[in-house]
Amino acid sequence: MMANLQTATRRQWLQSAAGGFFGLVLADLLRGDSARERRPHFAPRAKQVIFLFMAGGPSHIDLFDPKPALRRYEGQRPAGTELRTERLTGGLLPSRWRFARCGQSGLEISELLPHLQTCADELCLIRSVYGANPNHSPASDFLMTGRTDAIHPSLGAWVSYGLGTANENLPAFVALRQQDNGGRLTRNGYLPGEHQGTPINLAESNPERMIRHLQNPRLGSAEQGRQMDFLRQLNAAHREERGADVQLEARVRALETAYRMQSTAGTAFDTRAEHAAVRAAYGADPFGTGCLLARRLVERGVRYVHLELQRWDHHQNIDRELPQMCRRMDQPIAALLKDLRRRGLLDETLVIWGGEFGRTPVSENGNGRDHNHYGFTMWLAGGGVRGGLAHGATDSFGFRAVHDRVSVQDLHATILHLLGLDHERLTYRYSGRDFRLTDVSGAVIRPILA
Repeated sequence: MMANLQTATRRQWLQSAAGGFFGLVLADLLRGDSARERRPHFAPRAKQVIFLFMAGGPSHIDLFDPKPALRRYEGQRPAGTELRTERLTGGLLPSRWRFARCGQSGLEISELLPHLQTCADELCLIRSVYGANPNHSPASDFLMTGRTDAIHPSLGAWVSYGLGTANENLPAFVALRQQDNGGRLTRNGYLPGEHQGTPINLAESNPERMIRHLQNPRLGSAEQGRQMDFLRQLNAAHREERGADVQLEARVRALETAYRMQSTAGTAFDTRAEHAAVRAAYGADPFGTGCLLARRLVERGVRYVHLELQRWDHHQNIDRELPQMCRRMDQPIAALLKDLRRRGLLDETLVIWGGEFGRTPVSENGNGRDHNHYGFTMWLAGGGVRGGLAHGATDSFGFRAVHDRVSVQDLHATILHLLGLDHERLTYRYSGRDFRLTDVSGAVIRPILA
């Protein structure tokens, strides 16, 4: 790699250049660069994805899947409710909130979500999703990677790998969150490091602090440009001498993206540039800022945005805590859908909402609900799906998916299909075999396609 340079000299140079400012940026970006835009397998319906992850498991029974039978059998455990729960649970617990038929479609949505009620005709509710595990960590891994063991690439990494980015100055895959979970749900796994989600700290309002070490305090743009030119020469010599190395190439591209982001990221992440009325529509909560940032990123060519809202794990006091969470998410998500529609972006942007599982129809601690992976609701909007539709169903109590059941692999296959990717052809060879997001299962949910 260091032809024509003395060993001591080149070691010192690399420590000061690659190990200095750029090294800090590289580490904090978690190698979040993305490759050039790639051609899909077939004509896509969507170009980019916004995944709104409700960490903890929101209650489908109280939000999107009304079950009148719960009131008739309140406090009882009739047949069909003998499923094993993770904790000790009691009798059936009806929802405290009314549902209304909304929009021209008449889609039933809880009164807890008055803003989303106005978006009913954009939503495609999938009321029959089922998972594989009732525990948070493996269930979250399963939703995001299709596996419960924490080594496989996330959905966003697969999308980045399959399609690349339409803006080389920004990563293909960005993760917006207020709390650091170590990137576990946005990891690249065994895919090249460039496909890992780049973390953005929503706890910071200043775009210069959302990404650590975004600006170099010591060198200007011209000096850094000369560093990058020299690095390219060294890397070219290394490549010529030793051949291609996928992981090294990923680090090189990440380094170059980190350099380019200095001039573009500040603008992309600065919501202060938005009109006051737009900012007000999204609300003052940091999650609202995340929704606004998600729109700004997809319109700039970012392929996949992961946005988390935590604290949906309501084992008790759901009557008090669920309304609080709904107020945090309702207005921002409705604003996001309407903003995307107004700007002509919704038809090419697939918006996904959901948690790692739902909640039980039986009570826990008197006024809470336990984890329920047997059947729960997720919804999609835009990006080639039918709006105003409720697909599939749980049983009469909302415990188990029974009609048009949708596995997580089916959901993944459908998301990739909407992006123009065949889930059976999108593979990566690792450890002697070809891996794919859907493993050996998964089928496109064709009834929900527009």
